[in-house]
Amino acid sequence: MRLVLCSVGVSCMFLAACDDDPFLVEWTENPQEAVLFALDRDELNSASAYNMLARLQVVIEDPLTEGRWDFAVDRQNGKMVFLPPRVLGIPSKGALVPFPGMEFEEMQRAPSDTLLYVTDKPVPVELGTIYVVRTHEQIGSYGRICVYYGKLEPLEIDLQAGVLRFLQDTSPVCNNRSLLPPR
Repeated sequence: MRLVLCSVGVSCMFLAACDDDPFLVEWTENPQEAVLFALDRDELNSASAYNMLARLQVVIEDPLTEGRWDFAVDRQNGKMVFLPPRVLGIPSKGALVPFPGMEFEEMQRAPSDTLLYVTDKPVPVELGTIYVVRTHEQIGSYGRICVYYGKLEPLEIDLQAGVLRFLQDTSPVCNNRSLLPPR
């Protein structure tokens, strides 16, 4: 028993001496632009959905992508809309929260109130609004099931062409609502 306690004590001193947290995910802000195409466009195999953590445009008609995206875009009732996966019958934690009138840099933390997240209906895309996105569940570091949080800002909506250009950034820290890296 003394040997175990001694080993734990030495390990703790070693970690404290290093002053490094082995579980801390180092990351920096890295906003990037992306473009998506509305689902109702005539062309097949256009990227209509987005995976926030991987920063990938997704073709949802591809059977290999089922459930591996966080939102899609479409045109409905004369507006561009975000579609959380559940709207299209995909079981997912993917959801959005709109914040009208906020700036991209102002959004520092995803809300903790899960009732704010829209999971089951279209969310209108509007310029001048920041959207917090909760991702679909995925396996994170150390085999944990994680969701990730990110933010996006629509930059250009071409309703007639069915094209949305937006800026996005996502925290790579499992289940952490902070949208800014630790300082």
